[in-house]
Amino acid sequence: MRRTLQEILQQDNLSMKHHTWGVFFIIGGLVLFLILLIIIFAFRKSIRTAQLGKCVKREDSCKAAKDYFSGKLQTISYFSFRTLKEASKNFDERNLLGEGGFGPVYLGKLQDGRLVAIKKLSLEKSQQGEEEFLAEVRMITSIQHKNLLRLLGCCSEGPQRVLVYEYMKNRSLDLIIYGKSNQYLNWNMRFQIILGIARGLQYLHEESHLRIVHRDIKASNILLDGNFHPRIGDFGLARFFPENQAYLSATLAGTLGYTAPEYAIRGELSEKADIYSFGVLVLEIISCRKNTDLTLPSEMQYLPEYAWKLYERSKLIDLIDSRMQKDGFSVKDVMKTIHMALLCLQSHPNIRPAMSEIVAMLTWKVEMVKSPLKPTFLHHRQQPKGEVSRETISDSFPSTLETESPSLTQPPNSRDFDVGENIV
Repeated sequence: MRRTLQEILQQDNLSMKHHTWGVFFIIGGLVLFLILLIIIFAFRKSIRTAQLGKCVKREDSCKAAKDYFSGKLQTISYFSFRTLKEASKNFDERNLLGEGGFGPVYLGKLQDGRLVAIKKLSLEKSQQGEEEFLAEVRMITSIQHKNLLRLLGCCSEGPQRVLVYEYMKNRSLDLIIYGKSNQYLNWNMRFQIILGIARGLQYLHEESHLRIVHRDIKASNILLDGNFHPRIGDFGLARFFPENQAYLSATLAGTLGYTAPEYAIRGELSEKADIYSFGVLVLEIISCRKNTDLTLPSEMQYLPEYAWKLYERSKLIDLIDSRMQKDGFSVKDVMKTIHMALLCLQSHPNIRPAMSEIVAMLTWKVEMVKSPLKPTFLHHRQQPKGEVSRETISDSFPSTLETESPSLTQPPNSRDFDVGENIV
């Protein structure tokens, strides 16, 4: 009986040990499970924190941009990339309005029915990048003028950089004057465009709280509203200009054919580079052709050079668009405007008129007493491999931004600008 009792006790001790180990296994499993849950929770939280951090970083970046732009961005709207994608129908090629160095521009329709021009930065293909994007936003929101294109909003979401502008019904000037459109501009409309561009540049150079050089004045950067009033657009290459400096040393940017010689050759940038570009553009508007056309006879290929040759021969009438001659115009007004354009093309920057003088000349507030000297021309000749080379055909000239203006003499054919009759 005693032996049997001992066996029973041993069996009870063994079962208790098994029970104890079972409890340990259960408790250990629960502890491991809880630890695993904690690890999973912590991991998921870290991911969400990282994602939230990115969002916060983006918002902080946007807030920093607001601070950087001195609060000016509060005057425009912020659009999500999804909103702009829907407005342009996923950036459909059929809505493409144009394409430049910055990137393509699409027609979009917002939910409130407004038509807008959506400018999408091409980070891979564009010569301009995020810095130029920020420069354009800062520039366009810091200035307001009726002859400058108005920025409605922007998008900076992840890698996406998008600008939203007011839509201009008649699109860009180059479509009309280069024959890509059937639209015709009579002299009054052309003069309205020339004067509007001049007033916009006068504001940038002289009236804005910032002194600004656009650096890319050309036909495709002039937008026209429903009444053909001009707006200067595309400030991606624009530069703030210190008041106490005659010029900046800058890497060449802009469009060949519109580039001032001192800027193209020596990298000397001032507002007078815009004035040179404006002079070329005025000749394009009057003649209704590109500044460089290699399909024309050699003496006509480069428009400023051809205009000067006609000036020397007293045949500037041949420069005028033949359709405009049939329509009728004031010879005195057109000749005065061509004269002004030639003054803008002077080789020496310091003898090109300021934009305020140009506006005064165009509005007959001052007499045009100066006569132009022969400009410096830059050739753009086609090479066998399709490359374009630049070659100065006038004598080399020293930097004149620090020198006195050369004297101006009256040319023998100045009578061209005293014509008072009209062609009808």
